[in-house]
Amino acid sequence: MLLLGVIVGAKGIKGEVKIKSFTEAPEDIAAYGPLQDASGKTTFDIKVVGLSKGLPVVRIAGISDRNAAEALKGTELFVARERLPETEDAEEYYHADLIGLSVFFKEGTKFGTVLRLFDFGAGDMLEIVPQGKGAREAVLLPFTAEMVPEVDVAGGRMVIDPGEDFFVVPNRSEETSGE
Repeated sequence: MLLLGVIVGAKGIKGEVKIKSFTEAPEDIAAYGPLQDASGKTTFDIKVVGLSKGLPVVRIAGISDRNAAEALKGTELFVARERLPETEDAEEYYHADLIGLSVFFKEGTKFGTVLRLFDFGAGDMLEIVPQGKGAREAVLLPFTAEMVPEVDVAGGRMVIDPGEDFFVVPNRSEETSGE
């Protein structure tokens, strides 16, 4: 299951809700058909009826008043991966397809595994757990063509080329010795 959006609040008195959509075009969230909650037990049949400050405003079948809409705040909306269209570009990936890929340096040494991806506004960042380490020791690497020259989703791997000193942490005493 892939997270497509989250209900952020009610809009009006007739049961409409605002959704923070993670689709490329926010209003496309309804294009995937019915969505499910995290448990997969509740299905939401949604219809986009407008936009509010860039967020889709939707009607959900069976929700007809503000109280019912407010009760859904924070609900995450998921879709089965197989319902998503194939990517059009060979260099375009769904984040979920990258999670779990083995990460290798360009010379062939295994570095670790992709734990998740983030977008903090300046581009996607890979969170990678180094081999033999735990999630608390994960590192962030920009997901750019320069840093990640090869991605093989079918083969379950990616190659990184961060440069020789990317993971070197300067010694604090060396940083301040020039004062």
